[in-house]
Amino acid sequence: MLRLDKFLCDVKVGSRSQVKEYLKKGMVKVNGEVVKRPEFKVDEKKDGISFQGKEILYKRYVYYMLNKPKGVVSATRDAMCRTVTDLLKDTGYDDLFPVGRLDKDTEGLLLMTNDGNLAHNLLSPKKHVEKKYYVELERTLGEEGRKALETGVDIGEERLTLPAKVEQITETSIFLIITEGKYHQVKRMMQAVENEVVYLKRVAMGGIFLDENLPQGAYRELTEDEMGIIVSYGRPE
Repeated sequence: MLRLDKFLCDVKVGSRSQVKEYLKKGMVKVNGEVVKRPEFKVDEKKDGISFQGKEILYKRYVYYMLNKPKGVVSATRDAMCRTVTDLLKDTGYDDLFPVGRLDKDTEGLLLMTNDGNLAHNLLSPKKHVEKKYYVELERTLGEEGRKALETGVDIGEERLTLPAKVEQITETSIFLIITEGKYHQVKRMMQAVENEVVYLKRVAMGGIFLDENLPQGAYRELTEDEMGIIVSYGRPE
């Protein structure tokens, strides 16, 4: 059960002071009846709540797929650069954050949410969540380089990287699947096998694939099927 004013604030009807004014003016109904008391308790999963005649569905947590473009920073705020949260401002949720990060010059799938539990589970090393990247290389990878990546390479950390999966596309392009998320990891892995990344795009994470119909810089909510995959890693409400 939630206070009515808390419910209305959570669903972005307005600020606490705005919500109180809306209630005073009789603009909110609960199960068809006007309610003016901010402290009135509602069951967010059962009660029918409307504002100015429009039904409101309660979502404490939201989950978005973003096709991150190059040049945008994976952060909630940055003094110099545009951030991924800037791209989702019109959702009405000001508490969104990226699940992990993509480098500024890396494109592709980035999950955005306000669910800290989900983010923790997807990023936990113990979960071994797979991240799939499309990688264009400066030179041919070669069999020796492929085997090294699939065994583990030295990128300057205490341990070698965990074994990756490599799917050859062309002589100079691959799909790389890793289960870690270290700083600049893909680029450092390629440097460890004497190669360089020319272009990098994340195409999947944890069994969720980037929507091919989603333009760069655009986003959408996760589908029911995608949410089913998410649930296997955490317990979204």
